[in-house]
Amino acid sequence: MRTLVSYDISDDKRRRKVCKILEGYGYRVQYSVFECDLDDKKYKELIIKLKPQVITKQQESIRFYPLYSECAGHVKVLGHDMARFLDHTTIVWQRTR
Repeated sequence: MRTLVSYDISDDKRRRKVCKILEGYGYRVQYSVFECDLDDKKYKELIIKLKPQVITKQQESIRFYPLYSECAGHVKVLGHDMARFLDHTTIVWQRTR
């Protein structure tokens, strides 16, 4: 299932580590947002790898949003799209002069 993962990590070192971990599972669509195609095994594996990077006392978080096929097909992007082209995804951009 396609999953949107966003993170808010205050420490630069841990934030880079979160980014590196996520690069192994998906691709960046914004600075702190990745899209990942995960089965149950990879989802659990990713959670285990990311959990130590979050310090809840510092109000940090990593959020996982499942994008079911009905939803993923309606994704729209305004502005610069950092993602690769995805099947069944509509990408909208604005031409600038």
